[in-house]
Amino acid sequence: MSLPIAQGSITLDYSDQKFYARYADRYAEVSHQFLQSIYIESSHPKLTGDLDLIAHLKSLVRSKRGLDAGCGAGADDVYNLCSNGYDMFGIDAITETIDTAIRLHPEIADRLSIADLREGLTFPDSSFDFVACNGVIQHIEPEVVKKVTLPELCRVLKRDGVLQLMFKNGSGVLTIFDKDYGTERAFQLYDEQELLLWWAILDLNQ
Repeated sequence: MSLPIAQGSITLDYSDQKFYARYADRYAEVSHQFLQSIYIESSHPKLTGDLDLIAHLKSLVRSKRGLDAGCGAGADDVYNLCSNGYDMFGIDAITETIDTAIRLHPEIADRLSIADLREGLTFPDSSFDFVACNGVIQHIEPEVVKKVTLPELCRVLKRDGVLQLMFKNGSGVLTIFDKDYGTERAFQLYDEQELLLWWAILDLNQ
């Protein structure tokens, strides 16, 4: 059974990586100051921003070993959850974002590493009680998300674990002018029902 792929998908190549490499410090600043942490037209009325997302994740998980898959330049969620007693790790595909996170939070340097969600992960099977992958798959092509990203996130997640995905909803590609970076950005949109269907398929095949 195949999952329908959103029409008008884009190839997010090195130009997307160059954006995050170039704006690593600015990305950390935007994250730290919560400049883009309020959600507009979210999928749930109680989901108003990043803090709600983290609070909801905490309410779902029973154990505290987790992975932030695409932790970003500040790795703020990894740092904050570690500070609250969670056994957290963070990965990101961009060297500059990991370097920035280590500079800002050297105490979690050994918990951060470079990994591309378009490729296989090095973590063993069933490594984590929960995986957060927020604002990440919108930078990855649908076919790769279906064939690589979701299967790998499922593989490193324990059988009764929690996978939290946050992404821009819809179909096709959204191009916007991002005033916080002063440039246009393109995002791949995803339909939550398609992702839930694919999650169910993966679950049945495990």
